[in-house]
Amino acid sequence: MKTIKDIDIKNKKVLIRCDFNVPIKEEKIVDDTRIVAALPTIKYCLENNAKVILFSHLGRIKEESDLQKNNLAPVAKRLEELLGQKVTFVEKTRGKELEEAIANMKEQEIVLVQNTRYEDLDGKKESKNDPELGKYWASLGDVFVNDAFGTIHRAHASNVGIATNLPSCIGFLIEKELNALKELDHPEHPFVVVLGGAKVADKIGVIENLVKKADRILIGGGMAFTFLKAEGYEIGNSLLDEENIEFCKNIIKEYPNKIVLPVDVAVTTEYSEQEDYKVKDINDLEYNEMGLDIGPKTENLFEKYLKESKVAVWNGPLGVYEFKKYSQGTDDVLKYVVDNKIKMILGGGDIVAAAAKAGYKDKVYHASTGGGATLEYLEGKTLPGLEAIK
Repeated sequence: MKTIKDIDIKNKKVLIRCDFNVPIKEEKIVDDTRIVAALPTIKYCLENNAKVILFSHLGRIKEESDLQKNNLAPVAKRLEELLGQKVTFVEKTRGKELEEAIANMKEQEIVLVQNTRYEDLDGKKESKNDPELGKYWASLGDVFVNDAFGTIHRAHASNVGIATNLPSCIGFLIEKELNALKELDHPEHPFVVVLGGAKVADKIGVIENLVKKADRILIGGGMAFTFLKAEGYEIGNSLLDEENIEFCKNIIKEYPNKIVLPVDVAVTTEYSEQEDYKVKDINDLEYNEMGLDIGPKTENLFEKYLKESKVAVWNGPLGVYEFKKYSQGTDDVLKYVVDNKIKMILGGGDIVAAAAKAGYKDKVYHASTGGGATLEYLEGKTLPGLEAIK
């Protein structure tokens, strides 16, 4: 896989696909993690006298009303602050204004192109990788650098489309992500997987792929109750993925010593933060109760297996972490991971958000910037954004 250091970018027009898909409220960026993650590649190009042209999507564009709320203008402003230099923001995705802005660039200058998904308003040209659009964007530069790890599992015009038409490589962020995730291809043992989140359906591919490699798969979150139901436990009103009970039964039957389920849970009668909760053993749930977090005995059980691990990966929180009182299981296990210097890779998405909220994101071995991309990597799937560069 060619990295940015394997390709000549000096004095070239370098197109960089970044992931600036950041949360914005009232035109203010709530979390700039993804922008900061793109800086090493951008700075490297500037240091090599390149003209830097940045592409990114932001949110989804389904109708005209989505355009303003997903405008990249706040990202241009934040980039200027972080880089300490002007960023020319072109509010178009194609046409004379964009072409002239790029034609007038000097070395070490930056142009940010408007949200690539503005092109989705007319037949989803970005998301469906319209060949003419990819070719057009490629015509604006000399070299393409894909540094948007969060979208490498999708074939879009702004990654696969451009890469098909230009000399291409990956940037420092994708390189860092792949180096961390490669440790899971042939992991050191004991290798422990922690899975949370709501539905079993979302994690079937990951379970099927990793259960063969892992020594233990620790299951929490809403998805744990489908496994518990498959084992014959009363789960009351807890979340149930009924369509996948059979899958859970089969996995437990085939790998009885690998699947580790909660032994106690925090239960309540309403899905809210207002109601009081009790911690109960999983044998004691009643028909009108629902489990919203793992309990202290389960924390201890999970921590015991993590302590023994040489490497671990974690995707999805262990409770309803949006509710403070049900984020305790996730927070406690994260704290244990950090305190005990466990080699933990957080697999993007909600678990990274939970770690950031609790102040642990920068203290773990690796926190991935891509939720869907990481999941598909863990499932062993082909990632189109990388294949186009290979």
